[in-house]
Order: sequence, then structure tokens, then C-alpha cells
Amino acid sequence: MNPMAEITATLADAGTYARDLKKRTNGRTVGYVCSYTPEELILAAGAHPLRLLGTQQAIHRADAHLQTYCCSLVRGILEEALSGNMDFLDGMVFPHTCDSIQRLSDIWRLNIPFGFHADVVLPVKLTTASARDYMADVLRKFRGDLEKSLSVTITDEALREAIDLTNSIRAALRRLYELRAANPGRISGSDIHRIVRASMIMDRRRFLALLEEFLAEASGKDAPAAAKPPHRLILSGGVCNAPDVYGMIADAGGAVVWDDLCTGGRAFEEPIPAGGDPIERMADRLVKRAVCPAKHGGLTNRADHLVSLVKEKDARGIIFLLLKFCDPHAFDYPYLKAALDREDVPSLLMEVEDPLPPEGQLRTRIEAFLEML
Repeated sequence: MNPMAEITATLADAGTYARDLKKRTNGRTVGYVCSYTPEELILAAGAHPLRLLGTQQAIHRADAHLQTYCCSLVRGILEEALSGNMDFLDGMVFPHTCDSIQRLSDIWRLNIPFGFHADVVLPVKLTTASARDYMADVLRKFRGDLEKSLSVTITDEALREAIDLTNSIRAALRRLYELRAANPGRISGSDIHRIVRASMIMDRRRFLALLEEFLAEASGKDAPAAAKPPHRLILSGGVCNAPDVYGMIADAGGAVVWDDLCTGGRAFEEPIPAGGDPIERMADRLVKRAVCPAKHGGLTNRADHLVSLVKEKDARGIIFLLLKFCDPHAFDYPYLKAALDREDVPSLLMEVEDPLPPEGQLRTRIEAFLEML
């Protein structure tokens, strides 16, 4: 099976994949909901970290616990758990992020009967020395919580090996993005979308081997000649299970050359630095990485990051994918748009949720935006 075929098969039924992996390895699986989760500690504990990305089924059970104005990601994750579809989990980790995820943590603890429950209350303001020290203390507490919940000892050596593995995955994902940014015709945006999602679901060593194989194949082939260069775009926003808009963008004459998504660039930016205490190194990365609106890295941090990406990747515009009812990103958008307007960077805001709006609506708006460019 070639790399993309195996990745696509995994994503078609992540639950079945997780159950089969657990049966093959006789291991344990720990779910999580945010890229701020320190998955290196989960790996070092001998468990498999699995990111939950919503549901494809209609949401009914979750509505008894969450208001309909909670985002579809949070409601979808709870729906899957209440339906019994997450019974392969041995535990669940909730970082301190938005209000909806914090409330999901409370509801999960009271209503989901399987596995342990852990809150990881990371600092919100990341611009002070004390924030970095607090971050390290939280990671140490989580290490102890995992050891107790899984009845294991997490050694520094195991943690260093886990850091090396996740750093290798981040470096490979960066190479993947850079390869497409250099020549968008070489790798489809839809393939990149699938690969990034798979990086948070598959066995990490198997995934890394598949990604290295894919990169070797993609690097050695020529991109098909294009009638005219595509409009280079960047995606940004808060969607985690990002809709596959890449095909629509390509059909309209555009190409996504980078992104600032929770399940994209923000997840692999900033490797864990080498040397020293592994917990301290992990804290350094979490403080320095590109932030989302749930964290404060400075008054203009996110706007500066987006403007920098546009210039570095020679992009013509930005498309914001705003998950409906995602307040943190909705609050951030006006100041981000103002910053882009000052730099004469065109942008388009598209509100999405699971299930997606009719494809025709999205396609028409994307086509109109690219015609404006």
C-alpha cells in the first residue's frame, strides 16, 4: 500500500484504526483536543496520543449537555463519546483553552464512564519569565498525573526519545509544506490536509516512515505544467477538522502555500530545543510557538505572524476559515483584518461548521475572491 492510500484508509475510519492499533500493540490510547497537549509525555508513558476531531454523524446526545451555540467541534467530540464510539480510550486530556473546551472537560468527567481524566491548565499569558516557569511546573504535574493514571514511570530517557520522534515529525511536516510552497503543483492541497490530520491519529513512528516515503517520491517527480501560475494563498483560522476546501481553491485558480491552522502550521512550528532537562525544553517550545487566540503572546503577535507569512511565502491573500461560534477567533478577526488591510493584503472570511454549508456557496465565494485578486 502506498503512503497516501494507507493514510486515506486510516482517516476513513479513525475509530477502527485506533481499536486495531490497540489490539496489535496491546497498548493504551489517550485522547486529546488541542495542539497545546504535551503529547511527548503521553508517548514517553508508552501510550498512543490520539487527537479527536469532531464527528461525521448527526449531533443529538450532546445537545442535552451543551448549548447549540457551542462550536460543532466540541459538540461533535462529546457526541462521539456519549454514543460509545470512544470506548477505546484509556484516558482523556483537556488543556486549558477556550471556554467551550473547558466546559467539555467538566461534562466529560461527569458523564463519560471510561478512562481517566486530566486537565492541563497551561498559562494564558506567555510573555513573562514566570509564565515559562509555570508552564514547566504544569508539565511536571501532568507527568505525575500520567504516571499515576497509567501505573507507569516516565523516565527522562523515554521523554528524550519521544521528543526526538515528535521533532522529526515536525521537521518532516515543515519539509512537506516547503516543498508545496516552492511548487504548489507538485503536491495537492488535499493530500497535505490528509497528511496533517493523520499525523495526529496514526502511530507516530509508522506515520513518520510513511511521510518520509511520500516526501522522497514527491521530491523526485516533476510538477505538471500549469497554464498560468496559481494565486498563492494562506489559510488561517480556528478550525481543527478543516474542511477540504483545497480542491475548490485549485479549481478556481488558487493554491494554498501555507497555513496558520490549529491542525497545520501552528502544530509543527518551533521544534523542542536540544539539550538540558526535557521538561524545561518542552516548556520553552510551548511558550515560543505560534500562538492561537486562547494564548496571549503580545498585542500584535498573531497579526505580525500572518503578515510575515504572506511576505515569506509570496502569497497574494489570506482566507480565514472561522468555525461558527468560535469566540476567540471571532474576537481576533477584526484586528487581524485591520493589520492585513494596512499592508494591502486581501482577505476573505468564510464561516464554516460540521456539516459544511452547501459546496456551491463556498465555491462561489472562493471564485469571487480569486477573481478580485
